[in-house]
Amino acid sequence: MRELISLWQAGDGVARFVSLLLLAMSVCSWVLIFWRGWTLARARRDLVRALPVFWAAPALAQGRDQIHTLDREGLLAPLVDAAVADSPAGTLAASAQRQAQLTRRLRDALHAVIAGLSRGQVLLATIGSTAPFVGLFGTVWGIYHALLSISSTGNFSLDKVSGPVGESLIMTAAGLAVAIPAVLAYNLFGKWVGACEAELEGFAHDLRELLAGPSA
Repeated sequence: MRELISLWQAGDGVARFVSLLLLAMSVCSWVLIFWRGWTLARARRDLVRALPVFWAAPALAQGRDQIHTLDREGLLAPLVDAAVADSPAGTLAASAQRQAQLTRRLRDALHAVIAGLSRGQVLLATIGSTAPFVGLFGTVWGIYHALLSISSTGNFSLDKVSGPVGESLIMTAAGLAVAIPAVLAYNLFGKWVGACEAELEGFAHDLRELLAGPSA
């Protein structure tokens, strides 16, 4: 902690901006990790519970009502709602065959649900890929600033150089500390999203086969 305080006090505006940027990236990353970890874990549990309940229902209306109470993240309900909806009269969508209308509505609903599942993934990937370079820039700038300060005094002894340079290297470590959790969370959440996406695609396919009938 003392090294961080001395680094902050010795740094100029650029070094302090880099430090604040890394801090903001870290805060955003951890907020996303806790938020998305909680919502995705809940979504996976809801899929495991809701799918058997839906297919065990005696009719589509009863299955629809039951998954509305179990589907807390709104993954299955939009697909069922899209399947039973009607295209607006007098539109190109309504002029297509019934099976084609059903396929289009399910596809659009599935894309919207998957997009919701992937919220925050881009930001995590961005933080994970850019934080090391931000930290490296802070290190380079800190070393440059330290060498300028040492040159102004005319004392280039090793003990005078190693301290400021070592403090500047903290920026690189800070960048890695921000990036590593973001990358790990991105990979883990990507696996969870992929598993949910596979379940939803299968459900949409089965739902279409149920409603389209033998003529699909």
